[in-house]
Amino acid sequence: MSGFVLKRILSVLPVLFSVTFFVFLTVYLSPGDPVSNILGQQATPENVAELRKEFGLDEPFLMQYFLWLSHIVKGDLGDSIIMRVPVMDVLMKNFKNTLILTLGSLIICVGLGVVIGVLSGLKPSSWFDRISMFLAQLGASVPVFWLGIVLMWIFSLQLGWLPSSGMYDMRNEGSFFSLLEHMLLPSIATAIVSLAVIARLTRSSLMDVMNADYIKTFRSYGMPASLIIRRHVFRNMLSPVINITGLQIGHLLGGVLFVEMVFSWPGIGTLLYQAITAHDIPMIQAGVLFVAFSFVLVNLITDLVVDMLNPRMSG
Repeated sequence: MSGFVLKRILSVLPVLFSVTFFVFLTVYLSPGDPVSNILGQQATPENVAELRKEFGLDEPFLMQYFLWLSHIVKGDLGDSIIMRVPVMDVLMKNFKNTLILTLGSLIICVGLGVVIGVLSGLKPSSWFDRISMFLAQLGASVPVFWLGIVLMWIFSLQLGWLPSSGMYDMRNEGSFFSLLEHMLLPSIATAIVSLAVIARLTRSSLMDVMNADYIKTFRSYGMPASLIIRRHVFRNMLSPVINITGLQIGHLLGGVLFVEMVFSWPGIGTLLYQAITAHDIPMIQAGVLFVAFSFVLVNLITDLVVDMLNPRMSG
């Protein structure tokens, strides 16, 4: 088992290396000059050259990449060109806020998605099944940022039930209730697509297991349906549901980045938008790298969990 886990972890290393290269290449080829943004239009060529040398921007591409990678391996993400503070200090605070919003979205999409999928799968072709699957099909096609704007317009601007922006009220900084109020709308907007995917897959997996030969055998022996569902159906439908949930976490992270800007949530998405606007190269690289690494890590953990649940796992 330990050998299998080690093999899966080692297989991820080339992926992580490729991620670092393409992140650096994409930012390197992006238009704009951070030095010009800092110094302004009145800067002299000498000042520009001096600042470019200070940040290592005068080196060839591969030299810049390997210097940056060597610092990344040591845990040094560099300093923000605009803020002039360590990137890690700013990034960790915003990344924590992004994880909070992602966790809220995950609870909504997994909780409701599995419940809706199970109820639909147990009673296929019922009115609940038809309505829920129609709504799931509709929800899977909705852009998260558009849904966020619609939810804000209805529940914040028209009804005034929930706040439209930020993470806390100014008078209730750090309040858990205030946090829940502020994260409800962005969490729903982020979760809706993944909720639809999980609901449909849960329904499909449940129906596949229910129609399996061994389940029919149990029924023919007179085993109670509730016992069959608890002991055999739910356990055997876990693997595909966990697998798709792991993939959806990556999707949620991507959706959160857009929703954060709509609701002014102080997370990685908002930070990346500000960094891209200012062409703050170290901040952009570190932010994208954090999101990409999180996606790879979540998928690795998901694969390991699914394989552990699979009794036919090869060593």
